[in-house]
Amino acid sequence: MKKVLAFSGSTSSTSINKKLATFAAKNLKNNSFDVIDLRDFNVPIYSFDEEKNGFPEDVKKFTSLLDNYDGFILSLAEHNGSYAAAFKNIYDWTSRIHLNVFRDKPLLLMATSPGKMGGQFVLAAGEQKFSRMGAKELITFSLPSFNDNFIADKIVNKELLASLKDNIHKFENFLNQ
Repeated sequence: MKKVLAFSGSTSSTSINKKLATFAAKNLKNNSFDVIDLRDFNVPIYSFDEEKNGFPEDVKKFTSLLDNYDGFILSLAEHNGSYAAAFKNIYDWTSRIHLNVFRDKPLLLMATSPGKMGGQFVLAAGEQKFSRMGAKELITFSLPSFNDNFIADKIVNKELLASLKDNIHKFENFLNQ
């Protein structure tokens, strides 16, 4: 059984993207998973000057976590059409330790938002960048109008649920090859 690491690109204590990542992980059929929270990693703002002081322990901890999993589920929060600052920061630090951030492993990349676009701008940015940063097989899913489509810890729109489950199935197929 392969192991999947699920997390959100947000540090909000009420992150809708963490809810989506957790829901997706719970729908894995043939693999185990762990869910982490970026709030558990105390990471200074990346700069070359900071890097000269060495890599912070929580950056090393996060980076080593990526080595211990066979695939990833990541749901990105969208802030002004791009990554949330906390995710971008830990991503930048991680890439300085290991340029191949996703370790040539499958990635189920998702985004959601309260609006009808469902985080599609950040999803497109991640899809473009992560394929060059070690996401071996990159599968994407966008959940629009989170508050209408995700109720009582599940996706209630049947078409969207079917689409996510199809993407999870594809992800697991790549994971178990």
